[in-house]
Amino acid sequence: MKTSSIGAMLVLTLALTACNSFNQASNLPSNLPSNQQSPNGIDASLVKDLQEGWNEFTPAGETTCSDGSPYKFFVRPGASNKLMVYMQGGGACWTRASCDPAMKPSYTRNISDEFKPSQHGIFDFNNEANPFIDYTIVMAPYCTGDVHIGQSDTVYAPAKEGQRPLTIHHQGRTNMQAILDWTYQNVPSPEDIFITGSSAGAIPSPFYAALVADHYPDARVAQLGDGAGGYRQINSTTRPDEQWGTFTFINNENGFNKLKAESFNYESLYIAAAQKHPRILFAEYDAAEDAVQKRFLSMGGVAIVQLIDSLEANHADILKAAPNFRSFIAGGESHTVLLRPEFYRYGAGGVSIRDWVNDLAKFKDVSNLTCKDCSGDTYAEF
Repeated sequence: MKTSSIGAMLVLTLALTACNSFNQASNLPSNLPSNQQSPNGIDASLVKDLQEGWNEFTPAGETTCSDGSPYKFFVRPGASNKLMVYMQGGGACWTRASCDPAMKPSYTRNISDEFKPSQHGIFDFNNEANPFIDYTIVMAPYCTGDVHIGQSDTVYAPAKEGQRPLTIHHQGRTNMQAILDWTYQNVPSPEDIFITGSSAGAIPSPFYAALVADHYPDARVAQLGDGAGGYRQINSTTRPDEQWGTFTFINNENGFNKLKAESFNYESLYIAAAQKHPRILFAEYDAAEDAVQKRFLSMGGVAIVQLIDSLEANHADILKAAPNFRSFIAGGESHTVLLRPEFYRYGAGGVSIRDWVNDLAKFKDVSNLTCKDCSGDTYAEF
């Protein structure tokens, strides 16, 4: 894959154009009518029923993990009318070998009884620098192998003698809808919303940001994908979305009805969501040579020498179609940053990641930033 200086110039040119045209004051609502406000951004039943810290919910209906075990999600009530929806990462699978627990599984299959959300990064609520310390946070664990956008009980045929057919419940979309339904009912009128996810949770975050923005038309919304921006090429013999059943539902969503299965890719979700909601800033963070993204690309038959080439090419394609998109590329091979202590230490281009995300969450325009020395983890570039 070639790194194109033209692509890099395009990113810069479009970013400068967008910076001149996008600003909080002229494009985003500042105050909601008084009849849509509540003291905490959550209704009285939620304030009364939820304890401080993380509360666990097991939704009813058809929600499930990949192996048929129960699904659950977590809510941390905040003290303001601010809402975050966070989608967890945890790999993906789309072949018998990558889905079968007895072979080489490449995903989190279920949610253990002991599972609790992380205590680091944006979930470190003892850190006063945390931009989300007072948010109501809805956390979606991940156990379906389908980057939260599957809706199929897929049967994988035996790959070797002695195996039986294997059913994997790729029901990430079903799980997420149950979470959104709960959120819509119990967080009726948030003013500020941040939709995000890491790794496998980053990929669908623009899609779900668009759905949430549809439901809360008077709220301000920002989105950030954490650690998935290099999934560019599609191997014609490997189509995960077919195994996951993504196109059983996605074309039914307003704004995503023009997506085509044969050309579906990572950047198309960003483009469709950003074009549908041009007043929302859509964004992504990546490390320049993320080793985990390279490994999954290799599993799909794509040999990547430099991931930053794919990152910059994706950014150029998205910006060409949607100028309300921003990106941050730090140095090194680390994977994701939001739930890592490094969230408060990494930076690039003279800006810390924490400050960049803080501005994004406050609906300020942010610059497209790329590491100067991308070969190492860059703690000192700000």
